[in-house]
Amino acid sequence: MTALVPGVLALLPSYRSIEDPVADLRAACRAAVGRLGPRVRVVASPATGGSGAAVAAALVAEVGAEVVETGETGVLVVGNGSAKRTEKAPGHLDERAEAFDAALRADFSAAATDPALAADLWADTTCLADLPPLADADVLYDAAPFGVQYWVAVWPR
Repeated sequence: MTALVPGVLALLPSYRSIEDPVADLRAACRAAVGRLGPRVRVVASPATGGSGAAVAAALVAEVGAEVVETGETGVLVVGNGSAKRTEKAPGHLDERAEAFDAALRADFSAAATDPALAADLWADTTCLADLPPLADADVLYDAAPFGVQYWVAVWPR
């Protein structure tokens, strides 16, 4: 199996508070990672400074699995759509963001066709290009809280 989660820092245990601002996202991520089995290989972009890999490792640990380089029972891919969906988004509003995310939603390889646009929109798409379309997945989360497009999905092998 392969799963997709966003590398949003709010998913790290150190960011938890009395009220969880990403409770639905966290629950979806745990459910997805829990379906990957006990040995999970993580695929995360180094461009995020390691935050994606750190989030993935925390999620894997939370479900009682381990991160491995080989012999995996599942693969966890970290990435997200644009971070410029609203005025309050981290990158502020960019009118191109919604169409970009719609194109990704239909075909993740769209990110590979225009890496400059992905960079302009603060999208972490480096690891998404080889994923099958979301239409082929069990989509557990598809929303843009805080103006950032996040997906959580699981594909059978």
